[in-house]
Amino acid sequence: MTFALNVTLDGCYDHREGIADDELHDYFTQLMDAVGAMLWGRTTYEMMESYWPAVARDEKALRAMREWAQKLDAKPKYVVSASRHDFPWNNTFRIAGDLHEAVTQLKEKTPRGVLVGSPMLAAELERLGLIDEYRFVVHPVLAGHGPTLFQGLEHSRRLKLLSTKRLASGAMALHHRRVDAK
Repeated sequence: MTFALNVTLDGCYDHREGIADDELHDYFTQLMDAVGAMLWGRTTYEMMESYWPAVARDEKALRAMREWAQKLDAKPKYVVSASRHDFPWNNTFRIAGDLHEAVTQLKEKTPRGVLVGSPMLAAELERLGLIDEYRFVVHPVLAGHGPTLFQGLEHSRRLKLLSTKRLASGAMALHHRRVDAK
């Protein structure tokens, strides 16, 4: 299971603060292509659902955005939600019940891996020891506000840097693995 997200130098994950160019969309499209499913919390799902299906159908959308949107539309999407039960977006399924058990089963039935894109859900999955890898794109921006990642983490986690990639915007794509991950 891989947690992937855009973040500023000061740790803000507000999606409006990143540099959303073609190269960034291509990077995340490649990450998504490599896995078998997406996993989100309800809030992130609703944000994605309100925007990307329309982009997938928009013939005038920028190439990189439309490609991301079309592939996202086709990709299995799992949503952790206690309150919402209806998910009309193509290939969307609800995760309910015990989070550790449900996500462990999802990992087992998805051999190509699962990409998590929800910060609050990722924090809980991290507490449960379910995240194996991290893919952060760190943007050369100081947002000066939150929200920030992993608020309230009980103790620090050691990560091993696997790779870096510098994007033309100055953002750095970082790939880490938990030291104790297999």
